[in-house]
Amino acid sequence: MRRKMVTCGLIAIDAFIFILSPFMALWLRFDGNLNVPYYQTIYQAIPIIVAIRLGVFYLTGLYRRLWRYASIHELLVIVGSVTLGSVVIYAALLLTGYTLPKSVHMISWLLNGLFVGTSRLFIRVLAYVQHKQSRPLSRVLIIGAGDAGAMLAREIEQRYFDEKKIVGFIDDDQYKIGQMMYGSSVLGSTQDISSIVQKNAIDEIIIAMPSVSGHIVRNIMQKCKNTGCKVKMLPGLYELIDGRVSVNQLRDVAIEDLLRRDPINLDMNQISRFLTGKRILVTGAGGSIGSEICRQVAKLSPSGLLLLGKGENSIYEIHQELIDKHNELNIVPVIADIRDENRIHSIFEQYQPQVVFHAAAHKHVPLMEAQPQEAVRNNIFGTKTVAEAADQAGAEVFIMISTDKAVNPTSVMGATKRVAELVIQNLSEKSRTKFAAVRFGNVLGSRGSVIPLFKKQIARGGPITITDPEMKRYFMTIPEATQLVLQAGAMAQGGEVFVLDMGEPVKILDMACDLIELSGLRPYKDIDIKFCGLRPGEKLFEELLTAEEGTKATKHKKIYTANINPVNEAKLMSALLDIKDHDLTNESVKELIHELIATYSPYRQAKDRLHEVANKVCDEKVKPLNREVSVVGL
Repeated sequence: MRRKMVTCGLIAIDAFIFILSPFMALWLRFDGNLNVPYYQTIYQAIPIIVAIRLGVFYLTGLYRRLWRYASIHELLVIVGSVTLGSVVIYAALLLTGYTLPKSVHMISWLLNGLFVGTSRLFIRVLAYVQHKQSRPLSRVLIIGAGDAGAMLAREIEQRYFDEKKIVGFIDDDQYKIGQMMYGSSVLGSTQDISSIVQKNAIDEIIIAMPSVSGHIVRNIMQKCKNTGCKVKMLPGLYELIDGRVSVNQLRDVAIEDLLRRDPINLDMNQISRFLTGKRILVTGAGGSIGSEICRQVAKLSPSGLLLLGKGENSIYEIHQELIDKHNELNIVPVIADIRDENRIHSIFEQYQPQVVFHAAAHKHVPLMEAQPQEAVRNNIFGTKTVAEAADQAGAEVFIMISTDKAVNPTSVMGATKRVAELVIQNLSEKSRTKFAAVRFGNVLGSRGSVIPLFKKQIARGGPITITDPEMKRYFMTIPEATQLVLQAGAMAQGGEVFVLDMGEPVKILDMACDLIELSGLRPYKDIDIKFCGLRPGEKLFEELLTAEEGTKATKHKKIYTANINPVNEAKLMSALLDIKDHDLTNESVKELIHELIATYSPYRQAKDRLHEVANKVCDEKVKPLNREVSVVGL
C-alpha cells in the first residue's frame, strides 16, 4: 500500500513537471512574451506530451526504484528517459501536425531533466536527514587513501549513508595528508591513529589496504586495538577476484591478514593455454588443496574435470559446489582409492585425462608416525599407481603436491613424500608425460592446521597448546598456494621439483598471541598458553631445500626449482620391492626408508636437534630463497 502511494505521488509530481516544462520553455524562448501563438499549440498537445513521458518513464523502470538510495546510475537513467521521451514527442507532434520551434523542444528537454532530477534528489536528501535525526551514525575512519579506500568511501556514501559517516582517512603518503577525498580529509599518518581517533570520536576503523604485507597490517592492528574501536578489514586481493569493493565484504581482521604475502602476479595466458579445453583430473579433490585446485581450474573452462577421492561426502560437497557455479562444465565425481591399481588404471583408460594434479596423501605427522605402513601405502605406492596410470594413458602433465616436510625428513610422512618425489622423478626420465612436484609448507585453513585448533581452544576458554615456544613454520593461504601450483604446472618441462617462495617463517607462539588478541582477549591473562613438547616426527623448523640442493630461478619470481640429484633407479626399485613385499614392523619400515633417504632422521629429543641446529650453518646455495636452511634434518 505504501509503495503504491509513493508511486502515485511520483506520477503526480512528474505529470505537473511535464505540463509546466513546455510552457516555461516557450516563455523563456520568447523572453516572457505571452502573445505568441505557440501557447495554443501546447494547450492542445499537452495530453500527448504527458502520456508519452509517463509511458517512457514507466517502461524504463523509474517508478520501480528506491530513490533514497539513488546514485549516478539513476541520474543517467533519468537523462536517458527524458531524452527518449523528447525524441518520441518531437516525432509525434510532427505526425499530428503540431509545430513548435526546435529550440522549445531543447529547452523543454533541459527543464524536464532538471526538475525530475531535483525531485528525486529531494527524496534522497529527505531520507538522509530523517535517518540522521532518528539514529546516530557510526563514525568511520578509513586507513588507506588509495584505490581501495576510494572505492570503499564511494560505496559508503552511495549505499550506507544512513548507517555510517566517513570522518576521514589515514595514509602514510605525506603528499596525500591534508587532501580531500569524497568530502573527507586525509587526517594524518598511521603514527597519528590514536590522537585522530580520540579527537574525532571515531567508532569504527576500516583497514582498506588489501595488498600490504603482513607485518604492516600487524603494526596497524596493534595501534587500532589500543584505541578500543571496532576494527574491520577489507578483503585481500585473493578475495576481491571481481574487483568490486563492498561494505558487505568487510569482515573482522583474521590471522590470514597478518600473514599475507605481496600480491602474486600470475601469467594467466600461460595458465590458460595449459588448462583451457583440457581434460583435468584432480586426486584428493575433496581435500583442502585438491578442492581449491578444482575451483581454480573450473574458472579456466576445461573440457572435463574429474574429481577423484576416497571420501564420498567431501567429493559430493565439492561436486555440488562446482556444478552450482559452473553448470556448463563436464564435471565428473569419481570415488576411488589411489592404492587400487585396477580401479585407477581403469579410470585413466576411460577418461584419458591430459593434466593430473595429484593432491591425495596422508599428511598428519603424528598419525603417520604411529602407522607408517599406511603412510607408505598411500603416499608412496598410491602416488606410484596414479603416476604410472598417467604415463600409460599418455597424460601430458602430472603435478604432485609435495611438502617442506620432505626435506631432511624427521617424520615418516615427510620421508614418504620424499620417496614419492623420487618415484615421479624416475618416471619423468623415461616417459613422454611431464612429471613434476611442487613443495610448499603449511596452508592456513586446511584441515588439521593449527588455526582451527587454536580457535576451538580459545572458544572454550583455553589454554592454547603449543609444542615448543621456538617452533616456526612457513605458511601460505589456500588460494595463493593453489594458484602457484597451477603456475608451476604450466611451467613444467619434466623432472622438476618446484619450490614456492613462502616468505619468512612464522613463530607459532606469535601466531597464537595474534589470534588471541584478534579475538579481543589477552594472552596469558584471558587465555593461557601451555607448551606440551615436540611430538614424534616433528621439527622445530621446516625447510624447503636441503643444503646440498640449492635452487635455480624460474621466469616467475615466487617459484624456484630445486637442484635435485639424479635418481638411482636400481636402488629405488629394490627398496620399493623390499617395502612392499614384506610384512614389516613400524621400525623396519623406518629403517628401509632410511636406507633409501639418507637424510631421513627419525625422531630424536628436541634438545639434541636444537644442539645440532645451533652448530650448523646454511649453505650459500640456498641464498636465492633468502632462507635459513640447516644441513642436517631437524
